Amino acid sequence: MLENKNEIQLPPEKEARKLTKKDLWRIYWYGMSIESGCNYKNQEAPGFTQALIPCIEKVYDNDEDKREAYRRHTEFFNTESKTASLAVGISAAMEERNALYGDINPDSINAMKVSLMGPLAGIGDSLIHGTARPIFAGIACSIAMASQYTSLAGTLLFVLAMSIICFGVRYIGIFKGYEKGVEFVANMQSGGYLTMLTTLAGIAAFVVCGGFIPSLISINLAIEYAAGDSVINLQEMLNGLVPSLLPLLFTMLMYWLMTKKKVPIVPLMFGTLIFGIIAVYLGILG
Repeated sequence: MLENKNEIQLPPEKEARKLTKKDLWRIYWYGMSIESGCNYKNQEAPGFTQALIPCIEKVYDNDEDKREAYRRHTEFFNTESKTASLAVGISAAMEERNALYGDINPDSINAMKVSLMGPLAGIGDSLIHGTARPIFAGIACSIAMASQYTSLAGTLLFVLAMSIICFGVRYIGIFKGYEKGVEFVANMQSGGYLTMLTTLAGIAAFVVCGGFIPSLISINLAIEYAAGDSVINLQEMLNGLVPSLLPLLFTMLMYWLMTKKKVPIVPLMFGTLIFGIIAVYLGILG
């Protein structure tokens, strides 16, 4: 069971590595660009990692631990960018706990992030983009249309209101997320929920990724053969038996090559491209 960090006496060199308000403000400003490094593979992970630079650089005292922490946070992460600050704040608390006290499993940090992605996206999209923004936009438009003299006032009202909401949500996420982060982890750990969460988060990640396979990967066989007076399309036969079977098999092959054979992603991308061109040229794929 985790103890309250205030009850544990740290040596002076570790006490000096604790995060301060100044460090949290640096995390706050670093996290402003969480969407700037967004990409198809890991979504907001580069921006999330950047937000934690002040934390990782301060709480860890050797390069290997820093590298491991950075690797952790470059894994897939995607949620609403303002409410993501709560995950940043809790992650900062957990990284500090791991670095100074060493009494949590580092895998639980990513498990926490995965578990928060869905709820934070739902809260951010519904309350910020689905509620606050349309309301203030409607008020601002009404003020702007009332008179040519109030058009600027309407614009300023919208910008000011949304700025307060967005900056405020980020502030609460970072500072309260950090403040309650260790308490949150302690409660989860004491009830045995953290280990369960780590396992379930891994399963959820594979399920979500698996659900994208039919929409992101398209493989169509162009092979046909005659059976009497009928022409049978092999792709239609496969779709009738198991829809999206070829995309699934291709994904499993790529996963096996990357995890078991340690083949880098770039050669696999170029290999797939070359294979596709040759297969289409030979009439195998269409």
